[in-house]
Amino acid sequence: MKHLRRIPAFFLIVFLLCVPAWSADGASSPSPRESADKAAQLALSYGNAVSLQYALADNGQATLWGGAGTYSRTEDRAFTDDILYGVGSVSKIYTTVAVLQLAEDGRVHLDAPVTEYIPDFKMADERYRLITVRMLLNHSSGLFGSSTGSAFLFADPDPLAKDQLLSRLSTERLKADPGAYSVYCNDGFTLAEILVERVTGMSFTDYIHREITSPLQLGDTLTPADSFDGGRLAKIYQGSDTRALPSETLGIIGTGGVYATAKDLARFGGCLCGVKSGLLSQSSLLAMASPECLRGMWPEESAGLAYGLGWDNVREDLFARNGIKALVKGGDTLYYHASLVVLPEYGLSAAVVSSGGVSTYNELVAVRILIDALAQKGVTVDETPFSVSPSQAAPVPDSELRYSGAYGSSALSVLANVDQSGVLTVSVPLMPQMAAQTFTYCADGYYHDAANTALLRFVTEKNGMTYLWEKTYVTLPGLGQVPFAGYVYQKLPQNTPDRATMDAWLSRNGKLYLAVSEKYTSQVYVQQFPASSLPLTDLVPGYVIADRMADGHTALGTVQIPGAAGRDLQDISVAEENGVEYLSCMGSVLMEAGGAETIYAGDISECTIQATGYARWYRTGAAAGKTMAVSLPESGAFYVYDQRGALVSSSYVWGDRSATLPENGWVVFAGDAGQHFGISMK
Repeated sequence: MKHLRRIPAFFLIVFLLCVPAWSADGASSPSPRESADKAAQLALSYGNAVSLQYALADNGQATLWGGAGTYSRTEDRAFTDDILYGVGSVSKIYTTVAVLQLAEDGRVHLDAPVTEYIPDFKMADERYRLITVRMLLNHSSGLFGSSTGSAFLFADPDPLAKDQLLSRLSTERLKADPGAYSVYCNDGFTLAEILVERVTGMSFTDYIHREITSPLQLGDTLTPADSFDGGRLAKIYQGSDTRALPSETLGIIGTGGVYATAKDLARFGGCLCGVKSGLLSQSSLLAMASPECLRGMWPEESAGLAYGLGWDNVREDLFARNGIKALVKGGDTLYYHASLVVLPEYGLSAAVVSSGGVSTYNELVAVRILIDALAQKGVTVDETPFSVSPSQAAPVPDSELRYSGAYGSSALSVLANVDQSGVLTVSVPLMPQMAAQTFTYCADGYYHDAANTALLRFVTEKNGMTYLWEKTYVTLPGLGQVPFAGYVYQKLPQNTPDRATMDAWLSRNGKLYLAVSEKYTSQVYVQQFPASSLPLTDLVPGYVIADRMADGHTALGTVQIPGAAGRDLQDISVAEENGVEYLSCMGSVLMEAGGAETIYAGDISECTIQATGYARWYRTGAAAGKTMAVSLPESGAFYVYDQRGALVSSSYVWGDRSATLPENGWVVFAGDAGQHFGISMK
C-alpha cells in the first residue's frame, strides 16, 4: 500500500542507499569467489540486511554461488543455498516470458487490445480500449500504477488484490494516453497475469511451472500458491526485533510474488541469453531486450532506467560504456530484495537476493560477479567511475528565468527559483527544516552543485510540459557506483481553486488518516503505523502535494513523468459518513483519526467488524496501563501501537492474546465482516 505521504530522504534523487560461502560444483577461480564474498558482505552491511545469497550462471548452469549473513536471529540453523527468497518485481520477467510464449503460439498478439483477452476489463476513461498487451509489458499503458490494497500479506496466499483489480480499475481514469510514455506500473503486470490465466484457462502458478520452471528444472522456484515447507523461506524481521515475522505472501504473483533461490534465479536469467533452453525464440529474446521506452516520450539522456519488455534497464551504464549489452531487473517487496543482471552476448547471468537490504546494492554485487566472470573469459571491463565534468559559472540567459515555479513528482512538490545571478534554488515547502539546495548555471548549459556531483537543467518536452532533469551518481566505497539521469520533476500547471475548495483542503492539513480497508493479515499493519497525514502548504497553491485540487473533496494526480518519478499516481477523494471523513486513493480507504472511538475501559466489552469490512480503530484512553485480553474470531486479528505509532503487540504476527495498553496509544481490530472480538480489561 502506498500512503498519501511518500517523502524521500533526499528531495532530488535518492538511491536507497558472516558465514562461509558455499562451494560451487567443480573447480572455480578463488579470485572471483573472494571478490563476490567481499561484495556480498558490503551489500549486507550497507543495507543492514539479515541475509544475502548470490549466484552466477554460465549458459544456464550455476557455476558460482555463496552468501552472507544468517538464516535466523534466534535459531541455530545453517544458512544454506536452498533457502528461498521473495524476488519481488523480478517476477515480472516470468510474466513477460509467459506472455511472449503465448504470442509465439499465436494465442496472444502483443499489439492487440487487452480487452480482446480480458473482455470485462473496463475503466472510467474510454482510452482504456487503446491499451495493448505490449503496453502492459513496457509500462506505457497509462494506468495510475499500483492499486495494491491487501496485496502484501503475511502467511496468507489470498489472491484478493489480483481478484479485485478489475473492479478497482473500473472506477479509475488514465493518467496519460496509452503509449505516450513508459513509467513504472505494477497494475499492468497484474493485468498481464490475469491475461495469462484467461488465455490458458490455468492459474498463473500452474502455467509457469508447466511452461517455465519444470522444463528448465527450476525446482527451487515457487509461489505462495504452492505447498512447500515455509521454513525454507529466508527469515524476515521488523527492524532490529529478534522475533521472525510470518512468511511474506504476495497475492499479485505475476507482479511480485515469486520465490526462488539465487541459483534458480541466475539459471532462469541464463535461459534468456539464447534459444538453447527452448524457453523463447531469438526474436522474442531480442524483443525483450529492445529499448521499448523509446517508443514514447523519453529523456534525451537517461541512465539507470531504459525499459524493455519486462526489464527495468536494457542498457546498464557501466557495461554499456564498455560496449556490452546488459539487462537488469530489480525487485523490492517490503522485506525481500532481488536483482537479476544478464549479459546475453556472453551467456552470463547473476542473481542476488536478500532478506532486508536494498535491491540496488544487490545489483552492484551482481555487476561485480559478472565483471569477474568476463575477466575469466578474457574480457576486461573498464571500471573508471563516472564523474561530472567541471564547468565555469556563466551569465544565465534571461530565458532561464521563466522556469521558476512549483514542480512536482508523484511523491513530492518542490519550489525551483532561478535568479538573475544564475543560481537555481530548490526547496521543499513540506520540509521547512530541510535546507534549500543551490546550483549554479555554468558555461556548459547545466546547473552544477557545489561539489560537482550533480547536473540539472530544464527541458520543455514535446507534450508542452517543462521538466527538471537531473544527472547524478552515488558511490558506495568498495561496492561500486550508481549513476542516474532522467526527469525528476514536472512544472505544475497553475491551479487557482475557489476559496471554499482551498479552505476545505487546508482544514485537513496535518490530519491523521487511519487505514481501514486492509485485510487483517496485511503487512501494512506491521511495516509502519498504518496511517497517513495530508501535508499541505499554501506555498504550492491549489495542490495536495502534486495532486491538483479539483473541488473540496477531490484532488487529481497530474504529473506525467516518464521513468520512475511519475509512478504510482493517485486521485484522492474524500467522503463523509456519520460526521467522519474517509479518504480513498490507490484502491485503499483511510478514516480520519478523529473518528476512532476510545476503547471501553470496563471489565467486558466487544467489537464486531462492520458490514463494510473496515477495520475498527480505538484510542487507549482511560484503559492505558490495563491488560486487554481478547477472544479472537476465526478470521480476525488485533494490533496495538504506542503513541509514536510503533507496533507493540499483535495477535496475528506474534500470537499475542493479551496486551498491556500504552498511554495515548492505538488499538485496531481487523477481520472479515461480521467477525466478533470479545474484550476483557484488568
